[in-house]
Amino acid sequence: MKQVLAVIDMQVDFVNGSLGTEEAEGIVSAVADKILNWKGPVYATRDTHETDYLETQEGRNLPVAHCIRSTPGWEIVPEVAEALKEKNAIIIDKPTFGSLILAEQLKELNQKEPISIELVGLCTDICVVSNALLLKANMPETAISVDASCCAGVTPASHQEALDTMRSCQIEVRNGNPD
Repeated sequence: MKQVLAVIDMQVDFVNGSLGTEEAEGIVSAVADKILNWKGPVYATRDTHETDYLETQEGRNLPVAHCIRSTPGWEIVPEVAEALKEKNAIIIDKPTFGSLILAEQLKELNQKEPISIELVGLCTDICVVSNALLLKANMPETAISVDASCCAGVTPASHQEALDTMRSCQIEVRNGNPD
């Protein structure tokens, strides 16, 4: 079985930019190491908004401009970007929390050869959980996991709540406290 790594939104704005957190900064090296040591294909998503972001539904609900296409905050943090480049990762720009394109591409890959999928990245409670649930809905018999030690949420509490949600939806949570 082919093991696929999905790296979610490891971008400057989520690490140390407009929506950055200490927890996000704390996982950068672990995510880069995981990518470099991964034996199978690596996919990555990049949250991508346009200059009219604040006029969108998401922008009205989260009025902090972030991940605006071609800005420094939109870029993947350098350590992770280098690891992704070394592994010839497929990078997918996504306009919202979950990526339909990622789900479609991994479903096609799974139809050719059974895969398992592990997710890492940011933010556990928004984009990681959204992508995990999209993947599970599209491939209910595929083993899907998340490495909690390579994820960070908006807050530690919401990170844990998202892990609990994924666990309840039969997504394996690795390296995470079950309490």
